[in-house]
Amino acid sequence: MELLKEQDFGSRLRYVGQRDADRIVDVFNKMIEQLKNEQLHLREQNHFLDLLIHSSRMGVIILDLDDRILSLKPATYMMLRVASPEMAITKKLPEIDSLLTSEMEKVPLYDSRTLRLSDANIYKCTHSSFVDKGFHHPFYLLESLTEEVFKAEKKAYEKVIRMIAHEVNNTTAGITSTLDTLESTFQLTAGMEDICEVLRISIECCYSMSQFITNFADVVRIPEPQFSFRNINEVVVAGKRFMETICRNRHIDIVLGLDQGFSQVNIDVVLFEQVLLNIIKNAAESIDQDGTIYIWTTQHPVCLEIADTGKGISKETEPRLFTPFFYQTQRTGNRAYFYS
Repeated sequence: MELLKEQDFGSRLRYVGQRDADRIVDVFNKMIEQLKNEQLHLREQNHFLDLLIHSSRMGVIILDLDDRILSLKPATYMMLRVASPEMAITKKLPEIDSLLTSEMEKVPLYDSRTLRLSDANIYKCTHSSFVDKGFHHPFYLLESLTEEVFKAEKKAYEKVIRMIAHEVNNTTAGITSTLDTLESTFQLTAGMEDICEVLRISIECCYSMSQFITNFADVVRIPEPQFSFRNINEVVVAGKRFMETICRNRHIDIVLGLDQGFSQVNIDVVLFEQVLLNIIKNAAESIDQDGTIYIWTTQHPVCLEIADTGKGISKETEPRLFTPFFYQTQRTGNRAYFYS
């Protein structure tokens, strides 16, 4: 009886040679062995649970029967904005000056909700309970969702920005090309100097807007491609027609050498068109006046090749080619390849 009171499960009784007494000793020793194993298993489980809780990024707040904070793990301090456990232990949730605790109180028992605070932090809060010594102890689990939500929102913003930039640049390119043609026509007519000046200002505004939206879009990641089967020759011909006027005004020829037996390939048409138009535009800017842009396609292997008669990239420029917002007009004697 004293061994049981002290929870000393390591001692055993010896047999005394009396049948009935030895039966009692045998039952007692088996009971003590089982209690010892259960105690060891329980301690191992509690130790593992403690390690799991302390290594997890989730916040855990355990309340006593009076709804006062009984314990909380270290990750919870930052969530509640408290410096040490002493500032929270034995206090009720409303007694802690925190945006999070005021929202946690609104979560019903055995329910889970997403809490979006005014400081832009987002948490998933689960309010539940566990049984200890026959009593239900409430507890809260807190999981920070801020980073994951921001990533999802950023991805959505990136896709919208890329789509807007693509549409704006395509539209301004067409408008600029038309205004260039009108200006060239009116320059041959006497008394049209004011109109030409207005057209020139409009063209510069289009260029400025196009450059702004391009720089803005370049700071975000390219969205995930949406593949579909298309013939690259058709995309190249459409890009040539779109950029022909700009190139013609600079006396730049676009020469195509397309493999007529070209089969369809799986590409993102929007992104591919954007790359193609940007390369043609950059090639025209690098040539400036009087030059040629060559575009070839081949089927074996599937390849799109673009070259121009620009001046080439200087050694000073090369290290800065992938610097955001770096703009170099004297760009290349270029050759760009796309392989499938």
